[in-house]
Amino acid sequence: MITAQEFIDILIFSVRDGFVQVSAFVALTVLLFSYIQYRSGGRLVRFLEEHKHLQPIAGVLLGLTPGCGGAIIAMPLYVRGSISFGTVVATLTATAGDSAFVILTQAPVAAFYAYGLAALAGILFGYAIDFWGLGTGRLDRAFQQISASVMNGSLATASVSNSKQNIPNINKNCEHDISPDVSNGGFLYKVSHGIHIAWWALTIAGLIAGIEYLRRGAPEVPLAFGLDFPTLFTVAGLLGTSLSFYLYVVGRRIIGEGSSGQMRDFANTYDTFKHAAMETSMVTVWVIAAYLIYEYSIVIFSLDIGTLAAAVGIWAPVAGAALGIVPGCGPQIIFATLYASNQIPFSALVANAISQDGDALFPLMAIDMKAAIIATIYTTIPALIVGILIYYFWPYASMGFGVLG
Repeated sequence: MITAQEFIDILIFSVRDGFVQVSAFVALTVLLFSYIQYRSGGRLVRFLEEHKHLQPIAGVLLGLTPGCGGAIIAMPLYVRGSISFGTVVATLTATAGDSAFVILTQAPVAAFYAYGLAALAGILFGYAIDFWGLGTGRLDRAFQQISASVMNGSLATASVSNSKQNIPNINKNCEHDISPDVSNGGFLYKVSHGIHIAWWALTIAGLIAGIEYLRRGAPEVPLAFGLDFPTLFTVAGLLGTSLSFYLYVVGRRIIGEGSSGQMRDFANTYDTFKHAAMETSMVTVWVIAAYLIYEYSIVIFSLDIGTLAAAVGIWAPVAGAALGIVPGCGPQIIFATLYASNQIPFSALVANAISQDGDALFPLMAIDMKAAIIATIYTTIPALIVGILIYYFWPYASMGFGVLG
């Protein structure tokens, strides 16, 4: 039974940690790719549309970007029909997530091999899905039956195999989503722009706190209000999440970003910042929800990742792949930290690196739940295959491979 104090503590720490540990890094990478999209005038997207044979490789490169920003960029491209479903799977298979920062700083050699294997698996599986389907048609039909009787309209894509645009006007804001306050520059319009600018200031503070957090080895950070690192971590996290919720629930309807999870052309540099903020705010809402579900489940059901990580033999990579099914990066960061402290074998790390979809799954879940579920299934399969092969044939599959110190 969870106590009232435990409930409040979990709420506060999840709201704080989600922004610093995840959202700040997501914002940076989404801004980077959005700015590249702006400066290139959309040429990169058109290049991908015109060179479909290169899409899985491009998806893998996006997924390998530490954090989830690169992979997040790919999801709207699928929804609007610019890239294939095989490219989505390739991207998510290679997604390193925020746990990559832990492995890169504390076990760089292991990171090189683990993410290299994830990239190879992503490329091979992505092309296999695009060329041969690998059963996507059967899953399509199964989910179509489920959507007709249970989900009723929450599954947007007609077929993951076709990868066609399934949501009308994906590059345009819906008129009913935009407040009339936009057109007359009213009070809420000015306030929302001010909050947007303040959000970026908090994001920079959160990024600084997040980097320091990783440099210190991802320790437990106390809730504090003073003039030290825990205070920066706490203030940036709590205020950053609060403003993220405002931007997602209210601000996007006021300053011209009525729909989230889209890839579009940008009018100017400020527009790219605004788009990155709105996309990150959406991810933040989902991340906090995932953090809360995970943390409350840990307490209520007495779950323990350490116990899962203690799986021995062939069950170690199976456990790593199973944990990767959980959306978001929170559990994966803990798993990576356990590897860095020599508590899980390399085979489990590789399986988890391939299976995890990170925060990139959230925008896809928000727009197209069916595609998100099927993609998760298709990233778990190569995770199990590669993890088990590593267990049997990799000479350094024991604990401690590549860990510094």
